[in-house]
Amino acid sequence: MTPNSSTIEITVKLFAAYQDAYGVSDLVLHLPVGATVAEVRDRLIAEHPALEQWRDLTRFGVNLQFVEPNTVLQTGDEVVLIPPVSGG
Repeated sequence: MTPNSSTIEITVKLFAAYQDAYGVSDLVLHLPVGATVAEVRDRLIAEHPALEQWRDLTRFGVNLQFVEPNTVLQTGDEVVLIPPVSGG
């Protein structure tokens, strides 16, 4: 999709399972105006169905602030999808 007046461009920072699925630490996406952070998650899951298990457990951040799934995105936003992480 080419950027135009009906699309926005965002950066998605990937962590844990999302980063493992894509093999990169960030993506640049072009989305329709009015797209929400939940739609970003859903798109990534559609592209990598193994991520489905994290759908209801993922938290969202936009520009370093935790946000609700229905938060509408703007051009230039940095989105972070945060699945549960375990560590030691």
